[in-house]
Amino acid sequence: MVDLVVGKLDDDKAEDIVVVDLRGKSSIADHMVIASGASTRQVGAMADHIARALKDAGQPVTVEGLTQGDWVLIDGGDIIVHLFRPEVREFYNLEKMWGGTRPATLAARTKDAFASAVQAPAQA
Repeated sequence: MVDLVVGKLDDDKAEDIVVVDLRGKSSIADHMVIASGASTRQVGAMADHIARALKDAGQPVTVEGLTQGDWVLIDGGDIIVHLFRPEVREFYNLEKMWGGTRPATLAARTKDAFASAVQAPAQA
């Protein structure tokens, strides 16, 4: 299922895809996949494609957060997928909570954004 989900995310141009192995850490699922989309529209489209693919593969699927599109959770039985807009993903930082490795591009963007905020003059 991981290969199926990651393949769909790759097809949909998802950013910063991370797979967290939950075996031995949690009984909720075997794997968690975390990825970002550039907009609420992209996050929603990715969620729809993954949900359909998991259903076609015979997995039970529950989707939460699709109408907002900031953070969509897909529970596919043995696999859980979190799709975020980048700002929302940074705020919740699920990789840290579950022991996943933060993608280098996400860390670099965060560092650049912080540096820009510190260097930007205050607006009067």
